Amino acid sequence: MKLLIKSVDNDGRLALIPEFLESSWTIEVANYEDRDELQRKLMDADAMISMNWATDMPAAPKLKMLHLPGAGTDDIAFDAVPAQTAVCNVFEHEIGIAEYVLSAMLQWVIGIPRMDAALRRGEWYGSHLTGPRHGELYGQALGIVGYGRIGREVAARACAFGMKVLACSRTPKAGDGLVECVEPMEKLDALLEQSDFVLLAMPLNPSTAGLVGRERLEKMKPAAFIINVARGALIDEKSLYEACRDRRIGGAAIDTWYRYPAQGETLGDPSSLPFRDLDNVIMTPHGSGWTEGLRPRRCRLIAQNMDRLARGEPLLNVVRQAAAAR
Repeated sequence: MKLLIKSVDNDGRLALIPEFLESSWTIEVANYEDRDELQRKLMDADAMISMNWATDMPAAPKLKMLHLPGAGTDDIAFDAVPAQTAVCNVFEHEIGIAEYVLSAMLQWVIGIPRMDAALRRGEWYGSHLTGPRHGELYGQALGIVGYGRIGREVAARACAFGMKVLACSRTPKAGDGLVECVEPMEKLDALLEQSDFVLLAMPLNPSTAGLVGRERLEKMKPAAFIINVARGALIDEKSLYEACRDRRIGGAAIDTWYRYPAQGETLGDPSSLPFRDLDNVIMTPHGSGWTEGLRPRRCRLIAQNMDRLARGEPLLNVVRQAAAAR
């Protein structure tokens, strides 16, 4: 069987797949920008790994599986994916992201970088000699918007710190020992009003784009801190910038942004607005889940699905079933 990988994704992140494979596969690389080459190689491909599927993709008559190497499906034109093709994704980033979220919250309440920088200048800022006292996570309320894999991993760690965890999601459910219950999204405003920290951990789609705008930011506590590890467009860009700039909320940790470099490039401003000038914003380059443990976990799962496809077994993490299986 034949697997096709885009050349821009052939950068080492998928290199461990052959080590985990039990079935026989030929792996080929295709230049996504060379339409003739892509069309030729898609003609006999059984599977393809890509985070993107455009509306004008060439025909793929034998394609049985489109496997995303990540979780988000917002760049997949599902109507253009061949009907016989199952679409699958991978997660495995929830451990790293959960640790990032706790790190961001701890940095916000303790401020170790600020104390470190001051002491290097000989200033005993934040000490018992001069103050000020720093905060604690203990007893504070964390509101999680989107209670899936990431939300649960964060909740487990937040509970260990003695935080109260609130959650709302598209699928309300009973408590799980970490939260009393997962409220429906209609209760989002109440969650924002009660939370000292707010985490966005839900997918981007037409119903969630701009979910948090000026009005919802104004419902947050004046000292509340919002963390976005999902997709930038969940929060209105201008509203977030102005809320942080004007100190209408405490601040933000932003890991997912509004502008990204073109694939293969590494430079570029993440926003049209000067978030970099705000001292109450923690900026990171969509790296919260990019850990040493992520690559082997994701490669192992993709290889498992390739083996399952080769053996005719049910696939894992199916986002859309193939037509015959619907």
